[in-house]
Amino acid sequence: MARQEKTTKKQSYQYDAIVLGAGPAGEGAAMKLAKSGKKVAVIDQRHQVGGNCAHVGTIPSKALRQTVFNIMRYQRDPLFQKVGEWKQVPLSEVLRNAHRVIEAQVDTHTRFYERNQIDVHHGRAYLQDEHTVIVHMLDGGSETLSFDQLVVATGSRPYQPEGLDFNHPRVFDSDKILTLNYPIHKIIIYGAGVIGSEYASIFIGLDYKVDLINTQAQLLNYLDDEIADALSYYLRELGVLIRHNEQIEHLETHDDYVVLHLQSGKKIKADAILWCNGRSGNTDGLGLENVGLAPNSRGQLAVNSQYQTDVPHIYAAGDVIGWPSLASAAYDQGRCAAANMVGEQDVQPVLNVPTGIYTIPEISSIGKTEQQLTDEKIPYEVGQASFRHLARAQITGETVGVLKILFHRETLEILGIHCFGNNAAEIIHIGQAAMLSQANNSLRYFANTTFNYPTMAEAYRVAALNGMNRLF
Repeated sequence: MARQEKTTKKQSYQYDAIVLGAGPAGEGAAMKLAKSGKKVAVIDQRHQVGGNCAHVGTIPSKALRQTVFNIMRYQRDPLFQKVGEWKQVPLSEVLRNAHRVIEAQVDTHTRFYERNQIDVHHGRAYLQDEHTVIVHMLDGGSETLSFDQLVVATGSRPYQPEGLDFNHPRVFDSDKILTLNYPIHKIIIYGAGVIGSEYASIFIGLDYKVDLINTQAQLLNYLDDEIADALSYYLRELGVLIRHNEQIEHLETHDDYVVLHLQSGKKIKADAILWCNGRSGNTDGLGLENVGLAPNSRGQLAVNSQYQTDVPHIYAAGDVIGWPSLASAAYDQGRCAAANMVGEQDVQPVLNVPTGIYTIPEISSIGKTEQQLTDEKIPYEVGQASFRHLARAQITGETVGVLKILFHRETLEILGIHCFGNNAAEIIHIGQAAMLSQANNSLRYFANTTFNYPTMAEAYRVAALNGMNRLF
């Protein structure tokens, strides 16, 4: 709860714990601390809670993706030809639904803080010393907050290299792209990681021409090779031009277009460019040097398995510590950090995190890839279910995709699950539950379980039977 009437003069407050950042990691930490009986304050530099996740990251981009997915689905149906009117409209128009979702999320999470009697201070935090933080309030004045323990959960922002003018109206990063308010026909996306791949599928769905510049040899090279290849093939089928192993030389900007010069000598002209090549932790300006903490070159803080920094009473969680930089993991990291802060025993760090990539269609995975199992000389086999053979996929028309189960040939232990297709990020959790269960982590569990029919979940039974048929 903000103290609007007190911002014109200095105020002082004492807290057991202060959390910097009101995104998923900050919220997870604050809620756990409050429920453990601690007096807690959250400091966030926005006027509303939710962090980058709610305002410029996960929520708006995924709401945008859903709108584009709906457009693409209707375009395939001859009964809905009028959907073509969506083509070449400003992105800001497509984002109308996203703004409604953001407002609903802010309202929901604001109530969480109020219910748990957590003070929220809206302003910029500056660590004066190891137990004092100064808050420069957004509406003027300052507050001095004293604390026993601190959690840094300030998140991250798009990395902006020197030499690119992000103030130019045709040069965007993944935050600024949500403000695109004019129609474009062609866009360059530099960086083919998760965010770049997601936006490539979104823009091609809006009938833009897309050049996706990948600085690596393949898309998302940490994924299972077959899944990464499937995404690459599908994006190309839709019309995305993917250029691998390329590096920027320089960017030429004009009033109504840009020209990207690559080190290979290629020149690519487009209406705009979206830079998606890395992120930086939001640690600058926090005064971390006053408490003896030094972030790395990308603004990230190092922590131990308890999410504790080199300063024992200061913890960090979420994107500001780097991998895996997922909202889901960030919330759990914040909760685990708080559990360690209040002295709980045997708190396990967040490790078994499913990958969720919201391209169209989605990708999700957990566990080992085929290459990893091969390198480790583990005798594994593969069970597959192609979506095109599933009745539910045929009914919905979303037949692109596959579910792969990697399992030990001898013990039938499930070693990895990889899914490419509509609702992959939902489907993966069935496999995740089995993998993490000592009683059910066996291919037999899926082969012997009755699934509703028709559902996408029955892909697990189909894949399990397919895998068993490969054994001899």
